Amino acid sequence: MAKRGGFPGMGGGMNMNAMIKQAQKMQQQMVKAQEEIAEMEHTATVGGGVVSATVKGTNSLQSVSISPEAMDPDDVEMLEDLIVSAVNEALKQAQDENEAIMKKMTGGANLPGVF
Repeated sequence: MAKRGGFPGMGGGMNMNAMIKQAQKMQQQMVKAQEEIAEMEHTATVGGGVVSATVKGTNSLQSVSISPEAMDPDDVEMLEDLIVSAVNEALKQAQDENEAIMKKMTGGANLPGVF
C-alpha cells in the first residue's frame, strides 16, 4: 500500500503539500526576477563611442545617442549600420543577462516558455 500524500515510486520523498509550497515559492521568485529584468538597462556603444543604444531588460529600445561627428551626409549608410549594430549589441546584452538570471533561478533546467 502506498503512503498517503506521497507519490508511489518516490521512496517516501516529497509529499504533495511540500511540492505545492515549493512551486509557489518558485513562482514568486520568477515574478520577482521578471520585475528586476524589466527594470534593467543595457547600453552598447559602437564606432569608437559615436553611437550608443540603451534597451530595457524587456528588449524594448529605450534610447539612441548619436555624436555629431557620426553624422556625415555623404555616408548615411555608415550611420545606419552603427545604429543597427549598437541596438543589436544592447539587445544581446539584455538577452544574455536574462538567460543568466533565469538559469540561476531554475538551477540550469531548461524550461521552455518560462521566459
